[in-house]
Amino acid sequence: MTGGENSMRLRWNLAVGLALGLVLVGRPLLAQDAGEHDPAAVERGFSKTTPYSPYAGRDYPTRPLFGDTHLHTAFSMDAGAFGAKIGPVDAYRLARGEEIQASSGQPVKLSRPLDFLVVADHSDNMGFFPDLFAGKPEILANPKGREWYEKIKSGQGAEAALDIIVSFSQGTFPKEIMYFPGTRAYKGAWQQTIAAAEKYNEPGRFTAFIGFEWTSNTGGNNLHRNVIFRDSGDKASQVEPFTVYPPYGSDDPVELWKWMDAYEKKTGGSVLAIAHNGNLSNGRMFPIVEAFGKKIDREYVETRARWERLYEATQTKGTGEAHPYLSPNDEFADFEIWDKGNLDLSEAKTKSMLELEYARSALKNGLKLEQALGVNPYKFGMVGSSDAHTGLAAMEEENFFGKTTPQEPGPKRMLETFVKSAKTGAVIMDWEVSASGYAAVWAKENTRESIWDAMQRRETYATTGSRMIVRFFGGWDFEAKDAYDRTPARVGYAKGVPMGGDLKGAPKGKVPTFLVGAMKDPIGANLDRAQVVKGWLDAKGELHEKVYDVAWSGDRKPDPKTGKVPSVGSTVDVENATFTNTIGAPELLVVWKDPSFDPTQRAFYYLRVVEIPTPRWTAYDAKRFGTKPLPGTRMTVAERAYTSPIWYTPN
Repeated sequence: MTGGENSMRLRWNLAVGLALGLVLVGRPLLAQDAGEHDPAAVERGFSKTTPYSPYAGRDYPTRPLFGDTHLHTAFSMDAGAFGAKIGPVDAYRLARGEEIQASSGQPVKLSRPLDFLVVADHSDNMGFFPDLFAGKPEILANPKGREWYEKIKSGQGAEAALDIIVSFSQGTFPKEIMYFPGTRAYKGAWQQTIAAAEKYNEPGRFTAFIGFEWTSNTGGNNLHRNVIFRDSGDKASQVEPFTVYPPYGSDDPVELWKWMDAYEKKTGGSVLAIAHNGNLSNGRMFPIVEAFGKKIDREYVETRARWERLYEATQTKGTGEAHPYLSPNDEFADFEIWDKGNLDLSEAKTKSMLELEYARSALKNGLKLEQALGVNPYKFGMVGSSDAHTGLAAMEEENFFGKTTPQEPGPKRMLETFVKSAKTGAVIMDWEVSASGYAAVWAKENTRESIWDAMQRRETYATTGSRMIVRFFGGWDFEAKDAYDRTPARVGYAKGVPMGGDLKGAPKGKVPTFLVGAMKDPIGANLDRAQVVKGWLDAKGELHEKVYDVAWSGDRKPDPKTGKVPSVGSTVDVENATFTNTIGAPELLVVWKDPSFDPTQRAFYYLRVVEIPTPRWTAYDAKRFGTKPLPGTRMTVAERAYTSPIWYTPN
């Protein structure tokens, strides 16, 4: 679909088809993969024996499920240090749709319940702060513990929090009160975490996952992973989370993968790890030569590919899909970027680090590693999540409750400093924190097993907070008329593979075609455009990328030289924090064919869907509190979604 054709296809019956008409004909979804293209499925899918009712016998996802795979509560040491009082129980209550009281004393409720939540508290020192706040005798018996407690009670909580965090990071935290695995206090915190998930897990309505965050941060370089259990408490309670602090843990991801393997062998259960947004790793998240002093080899790439099926492409600490330095021809790459340094800004960012931090460059480097070693370690799907340290998964711009408790709504929050380094002079302001994001999962049922399996096969996409519905299928036989089908996903599954899937060995004379579909968030903004992002490895071993505008709203015409579609414009009234849906489209649907396909070259394709501009959380704060923004404060945002890729591998 192009320009004028777009405007003719804005039909809500197709929107219903996107949401409901998702039939999988002749081939079940696999737990390990979204699948490979099966040419025979095309014939089976449209045979004369197909029932008259397009919904008869369907066994497939009927809608995306939205959730957060990365939320911290007061059980996380840093969240507690910043004043969070919300524990796992209240975190699940809010996510399920209940109204609760935030740590700042304000009532909070989501516009709509989430479908699932992972409380992913930091594994190191888990549960310490609730006990410190409560004045647990064992903590008060330690001089340092009593000092911290008395400071908190006397109103010097910020000073105490800083001292606690510094002492932990520098290895001077009193071992007598450290919550190590194996201690009664640590076990108690883990059991409370499990109990909260078990209590609020309600199959068919809401999924409460058991999980934790492994927090490798040596030198301030963020290599965190969120570990998510497919299992219930009977299996998860047989272990305690893997930590970083020695001698009970390690900061090397390889050791985490060993722990995950040991868990599965011990319990018969299943776990996966989601790599944290890599933008604060300072070039360490996606290594291509060596990691932790060891050369990248076949064993490393196989192991990483096995355990890390997803990547967190967007969250409150910025978006890690692409960077304008790496993608200078992509006008949408400069989005909510944090590129000043590592997690604590103790090491300034250099341009050479960026390639090893962002999703698009990792996906490209994965093609090269696969050609050299036989396995692609960066064959990951996309999700978004919050990484909020408030216990509140509130990521909508008009309902944003911040990254940490001091950043909960108030007249001064967008004027304050989030982090500043005396060493490098780098500063990140509170207004730079993003109201992002959520994970969207195409699962057949709202259960732990079904959602986890969809994550494992990478049938997921990331959003920056919007709940738009996005579909992306790849195959060899899609035709333009497929974009007019009443149930487009029926065609998608029958003729190809969904996001996260594989196309292999192009049939002679065939070019990959893609069925693209997107529908706006029902209470959100219209859509500006849908773009296919392609990356490939050429015969000389060089990597390339190109962004294609494939569907857009209105009658805009692509530039004849660049192929780029002009800006959609903006209806945002910043002063009043409002916008109108008088531009953009409620849905976009098209079949797109790769115009530069080479069957001998490895490639990947993923879909990026962009909304029209809307007020950013800073605009809502300025309106509600009468706050005058600091110079340079971003006041509008174009929310977006990123799907998991579809990969092409030559014979």
